[in-house]
Amino acid sequence: MRSMSTLTRADLADAINRKVGLSRSESLTMVESILDHLSEALAGGENVKISGFGTFLLRDKSERIGRNPKTGVEVPITPRRVLTFRASQMLKEHIAGA
Repeated sequence: MRSMSTLTRADLADAINRKVGLSRSESLTMVESILDHLSEALAGGENVKISGFGTFLLRDKSERIGRNPKTGVEVPITPRRVLTFRASQMLKEHIAGA
C-alpha cells in the first residue's frame, strides 16, 4: 500500500538547505520566489514548462450545456480557464520505475 504524504514548501526548502548549503531562511525565500514567479506567469496567461518535469498548460473552455445527474435538468456551464499538467516523459519513466 502507498504512503499518502504531502510534499510541502518547507520540505522543498529543507532539501535546498541540505543539498546547496543555503540557510533555511534563504532556502525558503528561494522556494517562495520560484512559486511566485510560476504563479505570476500562469496568471498572466503563459504556459510554464519545466524541462524534465512537465508543463503547466492553460486551457480556455467555452460555455456549454451540462446536465444535473439527479434531476436531468439542463444547466449552462459558464466559460472558464482551467489549469492542466502534462508530465514529461522523464517524469513518467521515473514514476513507473518507483
